[in-house]
Amino acid sequence: MKKIFLTTFAAIVALSALTGCTRTSYAIHTNDGRTIISDGKPKESATGLIGYTDANGVKQQINRQDVKEVSEIPH
Repeated sequence: MKKIFLTTFAAIVALSALTGCTRTSYAIHTNDGRTIISDGKPKESATGLIGYTDANGVKQQINRQDVKEVSEIPH
């Protein structure tokens, strides 16, 4: 009985740890019809640029005037 409890408890802890490590992705929809997927929430700077990390892990920037909408992608 004790072994089953410990195994179940360990599985719950492992599952909780894995689900806590996921990052939210965002879709950046541009005025020209493109959709850019961002890993993590894009950040807007005072210069009018939106900074984001793309799906390949590369930091990018786009002019705020070129962006139509930023929306969270549900998991």
